[in-house]
Amino acid sequence: MPDFYRPKGLSSALFYQDAKAAYRWLEQAFGFQPLFVILDPEGNLAHSEMTYGDAVVMIGNEWSEDYRSPKSLGGRTTQSVHVQLAEGEDIDAHCSHARSQGAAILQEPATQFYGDRSYSAKDLEGHIWSFAVTVQRMSPEQWDAASGLTTRTRLD
Repeated sequence: MPDFYRPKGLSSALFYQDAKAAYRWLEQAFGFQPLFVILDPEGNLAHSEMTYGDAVVMIGNEWSEDYRSPKSLGGRTTQSVHVQLAEGEDIDAHCSHARSQGAAILQEPATQFYGDRSYSAKDLEGHIWSFAVTVQRMSPEQWDAASGLTTRTRLD
């Protein structure tokens, strides 16, 4: 049986008008793995969690004015979720599969100045997701030279 208790870290929680459909779609389109679902007495999804590697994302229904799907807000969103694929995974195939499952591709796969190849997509209710895989490991000095930017550890 999986360990349902997470170590110290960060997880995202996303809200949908139809969380059951989103849960199934995220597995099919993006390759997330079901961890568990909690159903209420009527069979409605009360809470659910999925994994991707060591990361966890919580999928739930809208439950107040503050916890809404972009679909309920005219497509507006204030954040996106980033998913890092393992080195060697095929990001272009991942994007193609997501598209075939109905994901709206916002940015086609492209290699970035810092050595990752990435794309971004909207899911069926408008949440924005980005996916990347490292295709070339680079030092901060290398990506600064390629971009004209400056990388530091701290702001001050």
